[in-house]
Amino acid sequence: MFSRREFLRKAALLSSAAAVSTTGGLVAGAEGKLSPPIVVFSKVFQPLKLNYEQAAEVAAEAGLDGVDAPLRPGGEIEPERAREELPRYIGALRKRKLGMPLLTTAIISPDSPHAEDILHTAKKLGVQYYRVGFMEQEKDVPVDKQLQEAKAKLKDLAALNKEVGIGGLVQNHSPSGHSYLGGDLGQLEMLVRDLNPAHMGIAFDIGHAVIVHGDGWRPHFEKLKFHFRIAYVKDAKREGRWVPFGQGDVAQTGYFTLLRQLGYQAPISLHIEYDWSDKGANKTRAGLIKALRESSTVLRSWLAQA
Repeated sequence: MFSRREFLRKAALLSSAAAVSTTGGLVAGAEGKLSPPIVVFSKVFQPLKLNYEQAAEVAAEAGLDGVDAPLRPGGEIEPERAREELPRYIGALRKRKLGMPLLTTAIISPDSPHAEDILHTAKKLGVQYYRVGFMEQEKDVPVDKQLQEAKAKLKDLAALNKEVGIGGLVQNHSPSGHSYLGGDLGQLEMLVRDLNPAHMGIAFDIGHAVIVHGDGWRPHFEKLKFHFRIAYVKDAKREGRWVPFGQGDVAQTGYFTLLRQLGYQAPISLHIEYDWSDKGANKTRAGLIKALRESSTVLRSWLAQA
C-alpha cells in the first residue's frame, strides 16, 4: 500500500501526457528516488481469456498501476474493434483507479489496417504512447535497403503521430525464430536518428539488449537516450533464456541506476516472458496474480536499490 500523495502522483503520471516532460520519460535534473508507475504487458493475460473487467481486477489485485494492452491481430483487442473495445477496457481500468498509458500494436505505417482509428481512439482516451509493429528482417535483401525502407515508413508514421498528438515507440527485440530490424541497437539508432522523439521514440528493452549485446549495450544506449521514452523490463540470462524476475542477469547491468540518474518518471512496462504456469499446471487466475506480484516485488526492489 502507498500513501494518498503517492497514489495521486502515480495516477497523474498514468493519466496525463503532461506529466512527461518534453524529453519523454526523462526529466532533466530530476535524479532522485526511482519510483515510476508499473504497468503489465497484458499479453500474459490472454491464456486465461479474461474479459476487460477480469483483466482490470487481476491488475488491481496484483498491485499494479495499469496495463500495456496488445491491440493487434490475436491480441486482447483486435484492430478492427478498437473504437468499440478500447473504451470498454480503459473504462474497466479506471473504475479501479488504474490506467493504460501505452498500447502495443502491429502498426508499421499510416497504411497499416485501422491505424488511424486506433491512434485517434487511443489519443481521445488518454493513451500517451503505442509500440509500432515488428519489421522482420529479410534474408535476401541488403540490410541497408531494408533499414531505409523501414525508416521511410516510420517517418510517415511520425507525421501521423504529430497530427494525432500521440507518441510512437520502436522496440529492440532479440532474434526468436525471426530477426527483427532494430533488434541490433546500432540498427535501431539508424532507424530513429533523424526522427523527432516526441513523435517516434524508442521502448528500450534491457532484457533483449543484454541478449543481443551482452555488456556492450551501454554505448549504444548513450546514442539512443535522446529518443528513449519507455522502459520495458523482463529478466533474462545472457544466453537468451527468459527467467523469473531475480533469477537472471538484468539486475547486474546497472540499468536501474542509469534510469535514476536520468530522472526517469514514465511508466515501466513489466513483461512476463518466463513460464509462470509451471508448464500449464498452474495456469489459473490465482497463479497469474502470484506471478505478477512476485515479479513486480522484485522489480520494485531493483528500483528502490538503484
